[in-house]
Amino acid sequence: GLLLTDSALTQAELRNSRLEQEELRAGLAAAKQNAEAALQQLLRVTASSRASIRQLLSGAESLQLVADLLKSIDRISELSEDGH
Repeated sequence: GLLLTDSALTQAELRNSRLEQEELRAGLAAAKQNAEAALQQLLRVTASSRASIRQLLSGAESLQLVADLLKSIDRISELSEDGH
């Protein structure tokens, strides 16, 4: 009778360790999925940030062109004032 109990215990322990392994695998798979989703989101945010920076730089260049243009107009008006 004792041998049978030992065998039953061993089988129960085996079942438990199998279940624990399955739970671990499921947990790992979920963690992997979460990490993948976080990575994709990070890549999207990075791309979007880069696009914003490009727009800012482009806007700054435009403003610089306008400033240069205004300086030129200012110089031209000074020259025409001197000329008259």
